[in-house]
Amino acid sequence: MATLTLQDLEQDQQEVIEKTDIQQLSGYCLELQSLEDDIAAKEEELKQVKEKADKIASEIIPNMLAEQGLSSLKLADGSAVEVKKSYSCTIKKDGTDTAYQWLRENGLEDIIKNEVFVTFGKGEDNKAEQLLDLAAQEGFEPQQKSKVEPMTLKALYRERIEAGLDMPSDSFNLFVKDQTKISRKK
Repeated sequence: MATLTLQDLEQDQQEVIEKTDIQQLSGYCLELQSLEDDIAAKEEELKQVKEKADKIASEIIPNMLAEQGLSSLKLADGSAVEVKKSYSCTIKKDGTDTAYQWLRENGLEDIIKNEVFVTFGKGEDNKAEQLLDLAAQEGFEPQQKSKVEPMTLKALYRERIEAGLDMPSDSFNLFVKDQTKISRKK
C-alpha cells in the first residue's frame, strides 16, 4: 500500500487545475451570480406583489363593502366576493408561563398538551414498562413538556373574540384582520 505525500497531493491538485478550463469555469461562476441576482430581484418583486394583494384583500375591498353595508356580493361573471375575519394567536416566546397560567385560571387548560417521558439506557426495557412514579422512585428524572397546538390556540382566540371575550396581549400575539375571498366561476 503506497502512502501519499504532500508533494503527491499537490501534484494531483495541479493536474486537476490544468484539466479545468478556467475561462469556462469563470463563465459559469458569473452566470451563477447573475442567476442568483435574478432570483433575489424576483423574490423582492413577488414580496411587493403579495403585499399589494394583501392590502387590497384585507383593507380596500373590506372597507368598500362595509361602506355599502355588505360582507359579500356576486359579480356579473358569476364570481362571488366574500369578506371574512382572519384570526391569528400565538404565545409570545417570553410569555409561555404567563400564557399557560392565564389559560389555567380561565378554565381553558384542556388545550394544553402535556408530554411526560423518561429516558432509559440500554438493556432497561423492563423498566420502561413501569409507571412514571416508579421511575421517579428508582432515580430516573421524568421530563415534562407542555405545549398548545397552534391551530387549537387560533380556534380558541376566534371563539373568544366572536363571544366578546378577550385574551391578554402581554402573553399572546393577537391579530385579527379582514380577508377577502373571491370564488371564481368554473
